Amino acid sequence: MTTYTPRDFYGGAIKGLIPQNWVDASNVREIPSHQEVYLSRTTLTSQITEINQRVTDPETSSLDTLINTQLQSQPLKPDAKAALYHVHDLCDEDDKLEIVTAPTRVILRKFPAGVVGYRGVVRVVSPKASSRAGARVGSGVGIGGAVAGSSAEGELTSTVTLWYLVVRLVEQETDLVVFVNVPREEFERAGDLRGLEAEERLAEGLIDGLVQELEVVDWGLFC
Repeated sequence: MTTYTPRDFYGGAIKGLIPQNWVDASNVREIPSHQEVYLSRTTLTSQITEINQRVTDPETSSLDTLINTQLQSQPLKPDAKAALYHVHDLCDEDDKLEIVTAPTRVILRKFPAGVVGYRGVVRVVSPKASSRAGARVGSGVGIGGAVAGSSAEGELTSTVTLWYLVVRLVEQETDLVVFVNVPREEFERAGDLRGLEAEERLAEGLIDGLVQELEVVDWGLFC
């Protein structure tokens, strides 16, 4: 069973969790100031926390076709669309995004009652030669740790399953976003489906824990 340990983000302004023994990516490469990135020591899985500009309702209209195609009987509320927007924003033009679990409202235990949070799961399939939009977090991280190849579509693609949590901070005009990226290829090539399932449980459990433990302790961070 995976153990999650408390961790301070952004100089202690935000408190949350990371899997035990994961590595702070800022110790090995430069990370943008709006991000906190942690890496598994044994796999290509990563956890990325971002402080982003709050997404507006008009901006999410770009997702209407995707939502209508994949969630025909499940219209999304504006905040849910905003959560999905942040995930879609990671993708390159040639990437294919599949909504595995639609954005679902969660109760954030350590935030004021009016703060809205959503979680969900997507799968991103990318051409092998595609430059990753997620490379903004630094070389070798990206959405899926810069891996390529998937049994789903052959050696020409990479497939990453991504768990996410989005916290909408209206007064701060900010969206606090956490991504947990699980590249599938390293497990599929090894025929290690149990390992893949364990890694996916790790990602799911991490989001579960963050729903309960993620907390802003210094709101001056957003000033």
